[in-house]
Amino acid sequence: MTTLATPFSAQVNLIQPIIDGLAHGAAYGLLGLGLVLIYKSNRIFNFAQGEFAGVGALMTYMIYTGYSFLPKLPFGLAAVAGLLAGILTALATERAVIRPLFHRPRVVLVVGTVGVTLLLIGVEGLVFPRGGALPTVDAVVGLDTPYLTKIDGVPLLYQNLLTLAVLAILAVGAFLFFRHTNTGTAILAVSQDSTAARVVGISIERISMITWGIAGLLGGIAGIILAVPPAGTVLPGAFTGTILTVAFSAAVLGGMTSLPGAFAGGLLMGLIEAFANADYSFIPGLSSLPSAQSEVAVAVVLLLVLLARPQGLLGREV
Repeated sequence: MTTLATPFSAQVNLIQPIIDGLAHGAAYGLLGLGLVLIYKSNRIFNFAQGEFAGVGALMTYMIYTGYSFLPKLPFGLAAVAGLLAGILTALATERAVIRPLFHRPRVVLVVGTVGVTLLLIGVEGLVFPRGGALPTVDAVVGLDTPYLTKIDGVPLLYQNLLTLAVLAILAVGAFLFFRHTNTGTAILAVSQDSTAARVVGISIERISMITWGIAGLLGGIAGIILAVPPAGTVLPGAFTGTILTVAFSAAVLGGMTSLPGAFAGGLLMGLIEAFANADYSFIPGLSSLPSAQSEVAVAVVLLLVLLARPQGLLGREV
């Protein structure tokens, strides 16, 4: 007896993947932006970026639920505490690990970020060995339904709308910051030529600290967004084990030298994942895989882009 293939559904195979892909892709873009910032300022790949997200999400959850000896606070205050935790973790990494090794080979700095990652995962496991999840926007605000409206029967969740709004605000903010502020211009100058920037009076150490602080903030925001159900969870090492790989792929896909590329790469990765999960049965090759369809799709697209355009979609040759 021949089993008929599942028929194509516009709601399940088109609209839902677009909504889910853009929402998840926005969070990937935030992490990717942090990776690109560190790469542009220090010329290293920061493997601790996922744990900046993990620390932010974990601290938010622990304060929101009153875990252990911590006070139980409203979600807004808990989120602020989580963002501060992400920033402070990034600043501590820059001061204790990056700055002392600043003039060593770049590979030493990369290994240093790996060490920070392992340390943070270990500490998180000691402090918070179990998993959890942050509340959705509708639960925090007290709305009757979790969605604003439905598009052809597919709910448009408030959580997804908030994620996209955060990405849009940060994208505009990043553009204004790097185009119209002295600090933003200094960061770009250091990324182009650190020696020349130092000659004209720019403090490389100060710029490095600011860049890492921004990366910690972006990581914290992404962590809070990604720790919301149904897919999200707060678990030691979870963001490094799964999300960081996609964020790196997003940064490389968009171009490791391009800030807009990080946003674009994140959105593309989110869409590729979502469509691969929803439509793998219609795609030759993916339909024969028992699992991991989205991971394979991401890897294939990334490989094709790198073969055709090694600097990424929006990056420049350096």
